[in-house]
Amino acid sequence: MNRKRPALPATILTLNPGGNSLKAEFVECRASQQYAFEGRTLLSVSIEGIGKASEISILKGKEKTSTEAISAGSYEQAASSFLKWCDNRSHSGEHAELSDVGAVAIRVVHGGRDFVEPALMDQHVIDRITQFEKLSPLHNQSSIEVLAPVCCQFPGVPVYAVFDTAFHHTMPDHASLYAIPPDLAERHQIRRYGFHGISHRYLLERYAHLAGKVPEECSIVSTHLESGCSLTAIEKGRSVDNTMGLTPLEGMMMGTRSGDIDPSIVALLMREEHMAVDDVMTLLNRKSGLLGVSGDSLDTRILMKEYESNPRAKLAMDMFAYRVRKAAGSFVAALGSVDAIVFGGGIAENGPFLRRVVCEGLSGFGLKLDHKANEELIDQEGLLSTSGSPLKAWVIPTQEGLQMAHECVRKMSMKDQ
Repeated sequence: MNRKRPALPATILTLNPGGNSLKAEFVECRASQQYAFEGRTLLSVSIEGIGKASEISILKGKEKTSTEAISAGSYEQAASSFLKWCDNRSHSGEHAELSDVGAVAIRVVHGGRDFVEPALMDQHVIDRITQFEKLSPLHNQSSIEVLAPVCCQFPGVPVYAVFDTAFHHTMPDHASLYAIPPDLAERHQIRRYGFHGISHRYLLERYAHLAGKVPEECSIVSTHLESGCSLTAIEKGRSVDNTMGLTPLEGMMMGTRSGDIDPSIVALLMREEHMAVDDVMTLLNRKSGLLGVSGDSLDTRILMKEYESNPRAKLAMDMFAYRVRKAAGSFVAALGSVDAIVFGGGIAENGPFLRRVVCEGLSGFGLKLDHKANEELIDQEGLLSTSGSPLKAWVIPTQEGLQMAHECVRKMSMKDQ
């Protein structure tokens, strides 16, 4: 297929499929920019409730400025309806023009060890993404589903897969291998891959800018805390560990995922509750975590409102905060020397309670929390620790769309050299 090369600066359409949502952004990138945060978001929308009563919302930061119903029975229909929605509004001059799009970037959760940078979504790449679906059953297929309407709308425009696992390809074997026989692990590609790499890379590079350093000089612990949650240990600009593993189920307690459990629990539930293995996996992926413990919601804002009155909401938040604190502390110890802990993702960006619990747990490492700043910094960037704190704490709103677009443009620029 002949693909037209976008002029730079370029408008990049980014598509980020979630558990039952699709976030789409139009991002302007310049050829000269070094980092993603130098780009500019032209339009950000979120389609939620895919497969149910679906709605599309225009976002300004995390705030919804308008919401309306949209047809989204599947991810393919969600993408198709979104493009029609854009087309209707672009003609009226309300939003970005689809004709300006020079490339499309689609987030793919699992790329295994095959992909360490964005890849054009040709048939070979699509086949490999499909093969990794067995390791990410809730995610990879949705990235494939949005492709058909994109290719129909943008014939000849390059479409790139941007992988959440790519940033973590630098994890050393002692951190990424499981303690099982190596021949068995190799045969089934069983290892810890790490996830949310797009977000963690953005947080690293933005922190480096704020600290007046280059990323290769920075050693930090970064957090991505949303419906899916992970922490990354970053040493001199390289990921050396991530709380997720073979799949995004390992690690932190999350919105609906259990995170780490004793593997014997799976066998126990199958034996005592007569559950099939798929039923157990559904329980651990969709009915556990904050939702399962609270019995009410996976939204930490709702749970915090009920914190004093609902014992299960309190338990859920206490468990969640403790696990983040424990993971952060273990990564600080593993790294040995750390510049900062960087809070990113919606839960961290508007969660003073969580940040306080985590930072107080790191006081022994030299972190001195500025309590006033912690209460005031909601959905905005800023320093959470005192000016004299040896170990810094920052909150940085993560921008996966900017990062995806930047990596896409950087890949195209390399091809043109």
